[in-house]
Amino acid sequence: MSTPLLALIDCNNFFVSCERVFRPDLEGKPVVVLSSNDGCAVARSNEAKLLGIPMGAPVFKYRQLFKDQAVHQFSANFELYGDISDRITRLLTAVTPRIEVYSVDESFLDLSHLNITDYDAWGKLIRDRILREVGVPVSIGIAPSKTLAKLASEIAKKNLDCGGVYDFAHMERTELEARLARTEVAEIWGVGWKLAPKLKAEGVFTALALAQMSPQRAQQLMGIHGRQMVNELNGMSCYPLHPAHAVRKSLMHGRTLGEDTSNISVLESAVANLTAKATFRLRASGLVTRSATLSLSTSRFKPNYEHRSHFITFATPIADTGVIAKRLIQTLRSVYDSHQKYHRINILFYDLVAADAVQGDLFGDVDLNGATTSQARMQALDAINTKFGNRTIRYAAEDLTKAWEPKHLLRSPRYTTNWKELPNAVIS
Repeated sequence: MSTPLLALIDCNNFFVSCERVFRPDLEGKPVVVLSSNDGCAVARSNEAKLLGIPMGAPVFKYRQLFKDQAVHQFSANFELYGDISDRITRLLTAVTPRIEVYSVDESFLDLSHLNITDYDAWGKLIRDRILREVGVPVSIGIAPSKTLAKLASEIAKKNLDCGGVYDFAHMERTELEARLARTEVAEIWGVGWKLAPKLKAEGVFTALALAQMSPQRAQQLMGIHGRQMVNELNGMSCYPLHPAHAVRKSLMHGRTLGEDTSNISVLESAVANLTAKATFRLRASGLVTRSATLSLSTSRFKPNYEHRSHFITFATPIADTGVIAKRLIQTLRSVYDSHQKYHRINILFYDLVAADAVQGDLFGDVDLNGATTSQARMQALDAINTKFGNRTIRYAAEDLTKAWEPKHLLRSPRYTTNWKELPNAVIS
């Protein structure tokens, strides 16, 4: 069995970098990307960070600073970001199929089966290729464990002399310990601000001190996660790679509404739209669901906060937009309180199984013929929308109103996914 060797490919300031792909004039300028309804900063360029703009900065508090410092603001353009993320994933999958897409801007690669002689040079070639073919800068950390790879990528990101690549795997033990000694314990993946005070109370202030803690004591303080963390810092891999084709256990789709509302028609339209998007993701993954949960909540920042959830089950596992939307809208009507103004809706699918694994049951509750018909109907819908454009065919409930949609007044064009918003080339 080969010794684990991992690389973490981490996109730098990903949302901002995506905006800069089509706006190279923003290089070197402060840029922030804002959350739903343009409420707070969810991504910042290095220049914006130097101005003291923190993650999650409320726009209303920093509006004057944005104006004084000419900070460029963008509404989150998740369609663009998702497409660019997919392009990077396809490029990395061509390097090795042993890949785990950890998040929209991070992927772990298994390098143990690749014939690489110079890992620093290999990392720089991959980095240059992503920058040249996609336009997004990345940092690469190489190590025998995920925790060390994560730390290595952060070092590569912060230290320009690394050339965007940092390799823990082929480093002398004394050099590795010196680097861990210079790393605060709060910076370790999995520690953060919650566990750091507990560790500091034990006299553990650095990553090296944590690495030197006995696994037994770490487990007493932090559970099995603590033992694994100590082993990972010592180069023993405890977190296996989860390949992209692994069957997911749940899928959630949610939105903060454009404005708080008690209008049932607005809520129904939101549920229909969210269901359509979530079921499309189910089908794209070759999955069907046995259960779903609908959650409604008012704003946490207003008096009398309320959160309501209700779950439903399906006798036959499905990914049929119409059937699921109907059930969820019925559920909405049963939990809806006309005296409340709702702020957010979440839809969660769980008990997921592969679509080709649906089987009959002893009592005949599972309708296999109906499942086959439903699957054929959804395949036809997806094929038409793929050929002629997203939402060419859709359910009427989705078009009741657009009042639920989050505000994105500062959103850039969806350059890569919408024909009407393609960039124009002007020859002067």
